[in-house]
Amino acid sequence: MAIQVDYGSHDALLVVDMQNDFCEGGALAVEGGSALVPGINAEIDAAQAAGALVVATRDWHPVDHVSFTHRGGPWPVHCVQDTKGAAFHPDLALPDDAIRVSKATAFDADAYSAFGGTGLGGYLKEKGIKRVIVCGLALDVCVRATVLEARREGFDTLLLERLSAAVDSDAVTECRQAFSDAGAEVRS
Repeated sequence: MAIQVDYGSHDALLVVDMQNDFCEGGALAVEGGSALVPGINAEIDAAQAAGALVVATRDWHPVDHVSFTHRGGPWPVHCVQDTKGAAFHPDLALPDDAIRVSKATAFDADAYSAFGGTGLGGYLKEKGIKRVIVCGLALDVCVRATVLEARREGFDTLLLERLSAAVDSDAVTECRQAFSDAGAEVRS
């Protein structure tokens, strides 16, 4: 069941990091991650039916990425390029024409936002996109960074909170405040 977003041709649905390693059983699992997939699939269908762009981001780390704990980073090894953990959730119904954006691909730099070093902002502007609708994992990490960067890039931004899950549920209130302060809309 879709969240009643009125999609149009100037919209892009950004599905953030719905990858195996971020869902239950993965190396950096977010509780409730897999349960988001049916709702996100409904949003993908609604967006596509209205002529909106569908974009799916993914962490796509090289082996020995700087964010990994053994390199001094904060995270366990996750989403290593070309591994099962880095693959999109098997039930995520991405259309063939969905734009797939890989982030944090350099050995020595991390990137949480879909816009971080990917060129996505310029690409969306070239395509005439005015608004981005964001959902996925994790609400308090990559989704947060993507929402805030979308606002800095000048896009109207809508977060579908019900279709996003946080690593730390205690951080959600602070995230909502940050989104509000940035001028992003949050829809439950």
